[in-house]
Amino acid sequence: MPSDCPLALVRNALDFAGPGAVMGLLDAGYRVVAQDAGFVDPVIGERFQAGRDAVSLVATIDPKKIISDISAREGRLDAVISNDHFPAPGCLPEDADAEDLQANFRYLVEAPFKLVQAALPLLRQAPRANVVLITSNRTRLPLSGGAFPDAARAAANALVRSLAVDLAGDGIVVNAVAPNFLHSETYYPKAIFERTEVGRAHVRQSVPVGRLARQDEIGEVVAFLASVRTRFLTGAIIDFSGGWPFGALRPAASGRDLTSADAQEIEPRTSV
Repeated sequence: MPSDCPLALVRNALDFAGPGAVMGLLDAGYRVVAQDAGFVDPVIGERFQAGRDAVSLVATIDPKKIISDISAREGRLDAVISNDHFPAPGCLPEDADAEDLQANFRYLVEAPFKLVQAALPLLRQAPRANVVLITSNRTRLPLSGGAFPDAARAAANALVRSLAVDLAGDGIVVNAVAPNFLHSETYYPKAIFERTEVGRAHVRQSVPVGRLARQDEIGEVVAFLASVRTRFLTGAIIDFSGGWPFGALRPAASGRDLTSADAQEIEPRTSV
């Protein structure tokens, strides 16, 4: 692929929305620097890169080193995809360890901030730089035991809006894709959600679309935000969750036959 094609960085390319982001960006004509600590294993790296001439791999996790290497090798950076994830087991308040709260913020809020901060000198040189954070819309329906990841994801979405304001003057737009029920081994592993009826039933009952999202589907959204030309679309948090969350119909609208007493009970009353 020609060196004048736009260049995107995808962090944590092996999991969460990483595989889809790389696919979507390649389809959109980008060259991609894929970063993941897992690439220290050459077998994993070779498997990921096979057939992808427009992909280069980085194993270091230090954002300053990642950007320094890109600057030295490429001299440009057009899009940053900060794909950040951290295990989110449920933990009730009486059993919670505050260290886990700090870890959630370190991986889900501090990490994307440091990456964007390190990338700013290169992004400011790009004619239309785009930053995309992969966050979560899990805060739309708080679940028992989810205080730590909920707090961190809410902070990450707030970070998107704040960065959008601060970087607008530089012509850099900052947006987020906020998924839930996206297939990934971090949050929705195949062993449970595809290979057991309990897992499949949970998805069918929770998601109006009735299934987990595919990686190519979120890749399409990432590629759109990474290549958007308008500078007016910034600070947006795009839900990507198949219609989740949603509620069931109320009993009166369930289609059952109503008795006259039921009808009187739900009959609108007019004040006098």
